[in-house]
Amino acid sequence: MTPDRSRSAARIAIIGPTHPYKGGIAQHTTELAHRLADRGHQVRIESWSRQYPARLYPGQQRVAVPEGTPFPATSYPLSWRRPDTWLRLGRQLRPTGTAAADGPGAERPDVDGRDVDGRDVDGRDVDGRGVDLVVLVVVTPIQAPAYLAILAGLRGRRRRPPTVLALCHNVLPHERRSADQPLISAVLRRCSAVLVHTQAQAELAGTLTDVPVRVAEMATHLWTPSAPDSDPGLDPAVGIAVPAAAAVPEPSRELLFFGLVRPYKGLDVLLRALAAGPADVRLTVAGEFWGGVEATRDLVAELGLGDRVDLRPGYVPAREVPGLFAAADALVLPYRAGTASQNVDLAHLHGLPVVATSVGTLATSVRDGVDGLLVPPDDPTALAAALWRLYEPGTLAALRAAVAPPDTDAAWDRYLDAVLAPSGADRAGKADCAP
Repeated sequence: MTPDRSRSAARIAIIGPTHPYKGGIAQHTTELAHRLADRGHQVRIESWSRQYPARLYPGQQRVAVPEGTPFPATSYPLSWRRPDTWLRLGRQLRPTGTAAADGPGAERPDVDGRDVDGRDVDGRDVDGRGVDLVVLVVVTPIQAPAYLAILAGLRGRRRRPPTVLALCHNVLPHERRSADQPLISAVLRRCSAVLVHTQAQAELAGTLTDVPVRVAEMATHLWTPSAPDSDPGLDPAVGIAVPAAAAVPEPSRELLFFGLVRPYKGLDVLLRALAAGPADVRLTVAGEFWGGVEATRDLVAELGLGDRVDLRPGYVPAREVPGLFAAADALVLPYRAGTASQNVDLAHLHGLPVVATSVGTLATSVRDGVDGLLVPPDDPTALAAALWRLYEPGTLAALRAAVAPPDTDAAWDRYLDAVLAPSGADRAGKADCAP
């Protein structure tokens, strides 16, 4: 049923990365826009034509094949090298009847030779009269000057500015610099409210701002190929191939470490644990290496793991994800620290138990001894003991049998309530969408 937008429909602009940018935050931004629109709200994404200088991100920033369905009403007015675009966007989101956000000279990314701009598609665009709610996706302190300029542009003299919700996946970076805290504090203090994904992050945000801080568990935004209807083996709810119901497979003696490799994710801890664990267990490491792969290769050689560790550096396309998980007995998340991660849900979707450290949401997402194993962070000895336990007779089969796929719709319903609360938007739009 087409939503009735005549009543209770908030006008919402989400400022953040989306396709063609890759990664979990871009996927989450896109899914958030779709879910808000499905509730009957008028939504658009205002994204980046150039997000930050290549030298500041040592990896692939963009992908040609979307990780999910791109949101139609998306524009790309922001560029790190064009400060004028920052202030302009803020002014154009005021409720003052200004023109659409793509002003003269705005840059857009190009994918496969095509200009990527979905404005005025499916009636989902906001027509330039301003918005009720701005969701500012706070990605990194590097972009704080842009955030501050956007926020300055939103403040008009004659009209009340829209509500601004700062959505923080991480309030501060895992690897911090001295300027990070004052920069993020300056941004959060100028917003109406802050949304974070864990209580610990809420406490951290509370030290940086006096505005209300809300906590909502991060709703799952799973990897998806661009055309889920093209493959009969794809689950239409999430768009990725899922294993058919079958008997529990024989252990492959293969473990998986998946995703961007950064120091806080503890791959070095896992390698030391692997060296002290069962001698016939192997590990595949699939993902981009932040700062290069050489240090990891050196550690693998030092530990004598050359024939047991398969390093696959580089971005993992969405269609390769199911095969990686199908080949593994378990996903290992040896994080030293963390806030929220969708990788537990991704593993459970593929029927895999998770061996993880008790940090962030991992401590509640993994049920120790039920659908996974939990160990203290930064402890190779404890992690090695968990690997021995995993391969005790019957343990892996019991953990696999208890794995349940995530309930994505219920999680998103709760998440949207938290997003919409600061704007005064109610749930009428959702009722309009009900079958």
